[in-house]
Amino acid sequence: MRLRATRKRGNADLSPAPLRRAVKIPVWGDLGLRLGLALFLIFAVIMIHWWDRAGLVDNADGHVSFTDVIYFTMISVTTTGFGDIAPVSDRSRMIEAIVVTPVRVAVIFIFVGAAYSFVLKRSWEKWRMARIQEKLSDHIVVLGFGVSGAEAVGELIERGTDPATIVVMDPGEDRLALAEAMGCNVIQADATRDENLQAVRIAEAQAVLVSAGRDDSSILIVLTVRHLAPNVPISVVVRAADNELLARQAGADNVINPVRFTGLLLAGSARGAHIADYMSDLASVTGRVQLVEREVMPEEIGKPLSELASGGRGLRIYRNGGACGFWEHEADCLQAGDIVVEILPSDPAATNGENAVPERA
Repeated sequence: MRLRATRKRGNADLSPAPLRRAVKIPVWGDLGLRLGLALFLIFAVIMIHWWDRAGLVDNADGHVSFTDVIYFTMISVTTTGFGDIAPVSDRSRMIEAIVVTPVRVAVIFIFVGAAYSFVLKRSWEKWRMARIQEKLSDHIVVLGFGVSGAEAVGELIERGTDPATIVVMDPGEDRLALAEAMGCNVIQADATRDENLQAVRIAEAQAVLVSAGRDDSSILIVLTVRHLAPNVPISVVVRAADNELLARQAGADNVINPVRFTGLLLAGSARGAHIADYMSDLASVTGRVQLVEREVMPEEIGKPLSELASGGRGLRIYRNGGACGFWEHEADCLQAGDIVVEILPSDPAATNGENAVPERA
């Protein structure tokens, strides 16, 4: 598969939109709740005034009709008070003081609150998100929110990552709506452009996950990210085996080929009924066990990989850019700076330091 994409320069069809995050209640839903409550309170006051109409006097014709009650209620609730209709009995005045006055205050607060939500609050939220966008750091940037990107974000959240620390960039509004519903920060933009990646402070990110749906686009994105963020770990999904080398040459630290992984599962299932099941178990946080990559702990230095303080089963260490398996002599003595890959039970209660008996790999 040859790369045919070219980097977009100059004016583009997609310019970066401001960073945004989903609100708990939609705008029109909030407005409907406020108006519904205000109308209910006004209707309740109309019924109270109609029930107590004998205590009201109409200075125009001396007769208080239902239309007069509606009119009196509205001018009373809005504190207009023309004086043409007024309460004259002691009971009517007590109702105005004890019942209508609190309702009047409540209705005023409802409308003031609506003005705050739809004018001040929305402006404040845009300003706040702009400030967050300017100060993003140690966040995870997901470039492309197709099937792979959505699965990756869902798994990150399952593993305990705060959705507020995830930024999703995609040109599709429908896909961004799904990411926004998950609680992520989203931005509608083209990930191949420098200015869009700079808008999400790509150089300050903890990690970048690339899944553009096409190998040429994904590799172009990797090139752009590596140019702007030389030290940020990049993981990319490619589907053609001959593009894996290109992705690494572009600067990707991890290249994931879903087709190859599927083949591994199929081949494993042919050698044993439970191998594919165990591999899927390892890959998902919802399984009984999970793979963990971490730095060696100070108390583990000098000990073998088989005696990890976490109680996990050590599989591999990475030292000076090379990988060493648990059977190799390098794993007999952990050193400062080693990266450990281990298997741990998904249930933390199952691990208790030296007393834990981790599941066998």
